[in-house]
Amino acid sequence: IYVKPYIKRGKTDAADAEAICEAVTRKTMRFVPIKSADQQAAAMVLKARDLLVRQQTQTINALRAHLSEFGIITGIGTAKVAALIAIVRDADDTRLPDAARFALSAIADQIEALARQVEKLEREIVAIAKRDEDMRRLATIPGVGAIIAASIKALVPDPDGFKSARHFAAWLGLTPKSHSSGGKERLSGISKMGNTTLRSLLVLGATSVLRYVRHNENAPRWLVALLARRPFKVVAVALANKMARIIWVLLTKGGTYQKPAVATGAANA
Repeated sequence: IYVKPYIKRGKTDAADAEAICEAVTRKTMRFVPIKSADQQAAAMVLKARDLLVRQQTQTINALRAHLSEFGIITGIGTAKVAALIAIVRDADDTRLPDAARFALSAIADQIEALARQVEKLEREIVAIAKRDEDMRRLATIPGVGAIIAASIKALVPDPDGFKSARHFAAWLGLTPKSHSSGGKERLSGISKMGNTTLRSLLVLGATSVLRYVRHNENAPRWLVALLARRPFKVVAVALANKMARIIWVLLTKGGTYQKPAVATGAANA
């Protein structure tokens, strides 16, 4: 994206190389810091977990869809899948034909195998987070748990490369997208730039915090007031932006998260 404006005409290797050399000389050009082998290895663990979680979700959805054709439906959530697996393995249940039971048994075995692998990876991530000082300090932030802390440490190689906390939040795509012209400022939704995984995790962490804020008398007043006038998802993104800024401060300035005078009552995600 940053090199393309320097390409004069056409698309050749020579033109691309010339444009790269021209872009490198610009003082305002942005560069990507090199990740260490340990950071790449940590990122592989997180990506492997993400892949297995997506496969687990797909397999669960397939099981739900097939059983719904026979009128077998349970509540939403991973915890409810155990009831469906029990039905599939119950040979005395006459609602399922033998051919369907044979096919769905393989899907049930796959769901359980994926769950074991995900749990194994999560235990390893939690163990690493407990041994790392930066991750322990990040975990003191409401809404930030071992998964988010490990993702930040693995996918953000150099926090000092950002000028401010706002630049870090903008890099994650959690700031409004600007489309201003003629002296008129127009701000739309968030830009959704940067790393999709980090942004999604921070929004999920913020969502877990807001679930406790709604029914907690000791919740921060600014969050309660924001929930009163703005949609839930908009507030979740705003809180994720604030969490990202706090994370940058802790990584660059040191220290741990200091809770405000009013308790948040939030659980870590």
